Amino acid sequence: MRFRDLVVLLSMTCLAADLPAPEREAGGNFVISGRNPAVRIELPKSMQYLGADRFVLYGIADCELYVFVEAESQRKIERLYWLQFEGILPTRPDLHHRYDSPRHMTIGGLDFYVDAWVAAKDQKTTPGSDLEHVQSLIRAKDYRMPTEMMVVRLVHLMDEKRKELMIIYAEDLAWRGFKAAELEKGGAAHDQWPTLERGLTESAEKKIAIERFAPSK
Repeated sequence: MRFRDLVVLLSMTCLAADLPAPEREAGGNFVISGRNPAVRIELPKSMQYLGADRFVLYGIADCELYVFVEAESQRKIERLYWLQFEGILPTRPDLHHRYDSPRHMTIGGLDFYVDAWVAAKDQKTTPGSDLEHVQSLIRAKDYRMPTEMMVVRLVHLMDEKRKELMIIYAEDLAWRGFKAAELEKGGAAHDQWPTLERGLTESAEKKIAIERFAPSK
């Protein structure tokens, strides 16, 4: 390992050690956040809460995430909810979150950027990513991901785009009778993707309830 890489690794380890445990209340089918933003997020009662994690993401952001799933009897996940509260560290005043999706959705009075895609389980996961932390929580609880999923990401920005609430909702793609490669650009069923994407986004909007309240001091 090069000296520069070692310094970066040690710095990230120290930052992670300085972070307290996840601060928001969660369990059952809900998360209550006292700040950034101050909301109660409620999911369908069929969800199973797997746990939370807090870490420094790529050395630049305080990341706190919560994972909920609905699974079949063999513990294969059918639906996944991933709630993430993220703020860029004060040591990086030059950075801001950037999203350019033209699509938006309003839930509980909060405006969200909307993106959707298909994903395969065997796709490469970036080391140290938030996805890697989610996958670790899932494995620790002895659940397993489906081969392919439909995914919609909702992102609400605040504080001059330095803080965000991200909600990811995903469904097992096998229910739809398609393969991810068929729905991607150039695939045999790509023309079906707009309809599937619309249904997925509408489902997320119906299943996620957000209630705002005054932030804690």
